[in-house]
Amino acid sequence: MASPSSVDPSVRAYAYPGFRYFWLTTLLVSFAVQIMSVSIAWQIYDVTGNAFLLGLVGLSLFLPSLLLILLTGLASDRFNRRLIMRICLGVELLCAVGFLLFTNAKAHEVWPIFLILVTLGTARAFWNPAVQSLAPNLVPPEALASAITLNTAAWQSAGIIGPALGGLLYGVGPSVPFATGGALMLLALVSASLIPKPPQRRSEQATSLETMLAGFRYIFGHRVVLGAISLDMFAVLMGGAVALLPIYAKDILHAGPQELGFLRAAPGVGAILMGLVLTAFPIRNHAGRLLFVFVGLFGFFTVLFGLSTTIWVSILALAAVGASDMVSVIIRDTIMQLWTPEDVRGRVNAVNSVFIGASNELGEFRAGSVAAVLGPVPAVVIGGIGSMVIAGLWAWSFPGLREQRTLNKKMV
Repeated sequence: MASPSSVDPSVRAYAYPGFRYFWLTTLLVSFAVQIMSVSIAWQIYDVTGNAFLLGLVGLSLFLPSLLLILLTGLASDRFNRRLIMRICLGVELLCAVGFLLFTNAKAHEVWPIFLILVTLGTARAFWNPAVQSLAPNLVPPEALASAITLNTAAWQSAGIIGPALGGLLYGVGPSVPFATGGALMLLALVSASLIPKPPQRRSEQATSLETMLAGFRYIFGHRVVLGAISLDMFAVLMGGAVALLPIYAKDILHAGPQELGFLRAAPGVGAILMGLVLTAFPIRNHAGRLLFVFVGLFGFFTVLFGLSTTIWVSILALAAVGASDMVSVIIRDTIMQLWTPEDVRGRVNAVNSVFIGASNELGEFRAGSVAAVLGPVPAVVIGGIGSMVIAGLWAWSFPGLREQRTLNKKMV
């Protein structure tokens, strides 16, 4: 059986059986989360008519990651990551059952749903650093870029198909999407149990505030990792335009809900297509420079979308935004994983997960706030220009990241 320690390792992550089960688990979980998330939002708004409660859904899922950031990464470094995955999947399966029980809740009975959401968010807080840290244990460095590409394609696919599927299932019956999500979680639990035990060097330091802060200390002490994480955070913070798509569809493009669906799906489609290209033709040289080029292109196509008044131009621009982001995500994540030692990888990934979550949430807030003052077009265009400016400033400020050559060795 092939293993990460093979003498002549393949650069294709799918050549490793352990990764195949890992990828299948990621795909199943991503679909379950997307199906249940859209159904939960619809259910809460349907029974309460309160838009503010919709905002609390995302906050309930995000806050546990922020509050537990010092514990989740440490757990990933101290304990068996496969075991953490299985425990989290078990909790998420119970959450799906809980949502199923409250399918017919009345307006005054929705508060238990938020308790379940917090529980689900807590499980996801432990899940993210464990999963991100396990991938490098399943494939050799030569195949890590391929692994990240395939994983990103998995959750991008779920992000496109999952919400639409959740809506269709909800139309069949409010309980159907939660039953489906629970079934997918159960299959994911089985798949995770089939992942072979990989080598993992665990942190043996005594638990203290210093060890809990090791992820922050490592990130701020290594400029390549700091540059990769902060570039992602600020580029997404400035360039996010998804929150304004309903305004664009109705008021600027004079389109309907069907066209809005195409707009929302376009970035994911572009990302998947680019993922297929990178799987067939992996990046082999000038990775650091390509990173900054594609972050700049992410901003450029965001500006193009912001200025467009034609639906097909807008769809193509958003697809290009997704494709550009796919390239930068793969390069950033691969470089970060290769530069991070195994014994602190979980804590570093926990910090990274919170930074990414914060950038998405704050990015939507930034876009909405600017749009309320200046209008949607300036909000998007200013954000896209900001992403391009950040790409230039970070390329100048982090020369070690800029000069990173390959994605299979920690070298320039």
